[in-house]
Amino acid sequence: MEPLSYQTKVNTNGKCKVLFFAGGETRDDKFNIFTGSFIRLMKKIMEDDFDFIRGIYFKFPMINVIWALNHAQNPVRDADSKKIIVKAFQQIIETCQSPELQLIIVSSSTGSIVAAQTACYLAEKNKNKLYFIKPFHLVLGASMIAPESALYKRLVQYQNEGKIGIILNDEVQDDGDTSYGVGGTTRIEAYRNALGLMLPFLSAKFNGPSFLNTNSESGHIHRRRSQTVQKAIDYINIIFIKNNLAGDHYREMAKTILENQI
Repeated sequence: MEPLSYQTKVNTNGKCKVLFFAGGETRDDKFNIFTGSFIRLMKKIMEDDFDFIRGIYFKFPMINVIWALNHAQNPVRDADSKKIIVKAFQQIIETCQSPELQLIIVSSSTGSIVAAQTACYLAEKNKNKLYFIKPFHLVLGASMIAPESALYKRLVQYQNEGKIGIILNDEVQDDGDTSYGVGGTTRIEAYRNALGLMLPFLSAKFNGPSFLNTNSESGHIHRRRSQTVQKAIDYINIIFIKNNLAGDHYREMAKTILENQI
């Protein structure tokens, strides 16, 4: 079964809710520049129709990276036992009270893995349209998920079944970001890739700079971009203006807000 056409999946007039899964370095009150800017700008654009998922990550960022590397390849079979996924799902359901609204899940970096796993969980829980009548949309920005992975293929399967609407993936990656798809198709590949990113001088696959290099000029592009407001502007432009994912009203609001940033 082929995915529905783009036109049939975009709701340009109805009520929508955008929920954001930030990277694993995020805290409820502590953000890098990209995350903080994205949240601030989206609040201006959508007000109460935008929020971000809170309180799901571990205290130490490295543990969040490890969790992401361990869960980037396949949909988890025991999702009910994964506190991160269950807590994220509960926030989505508690935040989105109306089954008529259009849910849009947006994510970035390690948050893309949590968002993808939660999306699979939600698609299964919502197969009888218990929570949402419309297919929800999914954005995987600066993503660690490999398109060849079983996890990504499952998302496409749900899309083909009409449980997920639009999936934005290729459109929201930074050119030259070698961390894209680092999760691979197996955990061994994921950790090999992660080691190569951190120590490129030991890798035949990755070139420098190291992913550990956060310098604003010489650091890895993934880390450099996370420290810019421009990434937030570009992200909003791609998702809400070029792809019109939240509909015409919020597209025009986004245009107005971003014009004021120039």
